[in-house]
Amino acid sequence: MGVLRVRRWIRFLPRTAAHGDRGRGGGLDGAPARLSALRAYAAGIGTTLDEATTCGELTRAAAGLAGGAAAVLRRVGGTLTGYAAIAGDPGALPDARRAAATALDAGFPADGTPQHWTHGGRPALCVPLATGERHYGVLVCGRDAGPFTPAEAELLALLAERAASHIRHARAYERVSRTAGDLQRALQAEPGRPHPNLAVAIRYLPAGRRALVGGDWCEAVRLHFGRTLLVVGDVMGHGLEAAVDMHAYRSSLRSIASADLPPHRVLRQLDDIAAAEADRRPATCLLAHVDPARRRLTVAGAGHLPPALITRDGTTRLLPVPVGPPLGTGFGGYESATHTLEGDETLVLFTDGLVERRGEDIDSSLRRLAGLRFAPGATVESVLDTIVTRLDARRAEDDVAVLAARVRPRRGTVAATDP
Repeated sequence: MGVLRVRRWIRFLPRTAAHGDRGRGGGLDGAPARLSALRAYAAGIGTTLDEATTCGELTRAAAGLAGGAAAVLRRVGGTLTGYAAIAGDPGALPDARRAAATALDAGFPADGTPQHWTHGGRPALCVPLATGERHYGVLVCGRDAGPFTPAEAELLALLAERAASHIRHARAYERVSRTAGDLQRALQAEPGRPHPNLAVAIRYLPAGRRALVGGDWCEAVRLHFGRTLLVVGDVMGHGLEAAVDMHAYRSSLRSIASADLPPHRVLRQLDDIAAAEADRRPATCLLAHVDPARRRLTVAGAGHLPPALITRDGTTRLLPVPVGPPLGTGFGGYESATHTLEGDETLVLFTDGLVERRGEDIDSSLRRLAGLRFAPGATVESVLDTIVTRLDARRAEDDVAVLAARVRPRRGTVAATDP
């Protein structure tokens, strides 16, 4: 903006906003302090990606600069709603219905000119809450003092335009967040079904109240002869792109697993597919091939944390897994390890958000998990509830996906023979 415009706005800033400026005549005496106040009001708008918060910041800035009170009439379709985010004395504001009618009669939001009028002898001002071709409502100001000056109206229009720009970003963020959330929920709601001889429970906890979802996921793929492939994966990053890549990994996994390959060969093919796509994000992954008839568990990992095993007496230990690179690097080199899985033991697969904490070594984090104790005979659902509670996973800084599985013997099951 031009220097003369800034100087004119500074001139009309209230002295109370200028931190005690004692210049005479409302001129440019104490201009640095007045410019500082202008910057402070403008910087206080758009501190979050939340529309309601931005509207509140705008009305507080408007009431502070011009005195009296300020509120927002939000635009919904072609109409304006009642007052929101009121700041200052509500009695200084005109009736909301009359303010809306005045704004619409003046051509808002198509016409961006501030409208001056009076109500009950008090001055009022309507300023469009718009940026470019996007219109979000009207800023309404009222006070007991004299009419709003042209310079005040111009300054309030500047703040309203700044707020509208942040509202545009907030709505775009909300759309992306909602889309990613819908995709994540749809994918989490449709896990594969394990065989009836395996009890499985899954928890997915997104980090933060408004955090974008990430690429954490769980899967169960039914194989021949009563076997099930359990999977936990974590695509690097957050948001819609991570969720889309997670879906791609998950789809590829289902296709590859149908060939009934050993876990390390499944990872090798997943890595080849991901490495061939330049835009695919890397991901960590852990596969657990469960064969209840043989009490056999085969695991393979791609840059992922090892699984935990809860024994029959309720103690927890980590199972060793050969270390392999994350998927999408093209390095390959995956290996499998085989363990025994008894019918009264519980297998737990998880993403790093479950255990990792800021400033803590990962080995310490894993020891905290290994230190958990469980009541003998606890169901897989109660096991997950205990883990989530004791590790305070609902307040984790990263997304959390965790899967618990236990062999559930069925009468009449015939053990398969080794091929």
